[in-house]
Amino acid sequence: MSNQGLRVMGIDPGLTRCGLSVVQAGRGRQVLPIAVGVVRTPVKGELPQRLLELSQAVNEWMDQYQPDVVAIERVFERGNVSTVMQTAHGVGVLVLAAAERGLDVHMYTPSEVKKAISGNGRADKKQMTSMITRILGLSEPPKPADAADALALAVCHCWRAPLLVQQKENEKHAEAVRRRQQGLLGKAKEQANREERERRVGKPASAWHTSARSGNN
Repeated sequence: MSNQGLRVMGIDPGLTRCGLSVVQAGRGRQVLPIAVGVVRTPVKGELPQRLLELSQAVNEWMDQYQPDVVAIERVFERGNVSTVMQTAHGVGVLVLAAAERGLDVHMYTPSEVKKAISGNGRADKKQMTSMITRILGLSEPPKPADAADALALAVCHCWRAPLLVQQKENEKHAEAVRRRQQGLLGKAKEQANREERERRVGKPASAWHTSARSGNN
């Protein structure tokens, strides 16, 4: 199943640095780079203001590049609770921006992205940057690492999108089969109940009523 033409926005979430990218799926596994950048907010700034700046930036990107879908790195515990909480606040802003436009959001763990891009779920930053540079045919490696990570997320989704579509279709088919089977089961139970009622009176209900009328004449 082809996803050619699909435009994906990849986001490496962060409050101090947030990597943003947009790519477009080509033929087969070809992926075309559209844009990449990093949004920065001041470390010493107040949280509401930093979230506002992040929101304004991501909304501008979405309006300018019109992605079809968004891929974001899944937030997980890295040992520093404060950092995780700040990143989670940022993710909320990013997901809201997508939801306001009716865009699907897919989240991937770092290991899932590394596995998709390099075949190694434990690949380091240098290996990932090198792979992304080669896959997208870039003239130079994307910098900083947040930008490369954002591109990796977008490419990961481009390659996984056909499988996700097929999985969704399979689930819909399975649900249709389940409902059909439930309908058949319901009809079978109804027939069994009717036969049980007829057995208890010794003859079909319609025949019993006929006999009763004949006896009254």
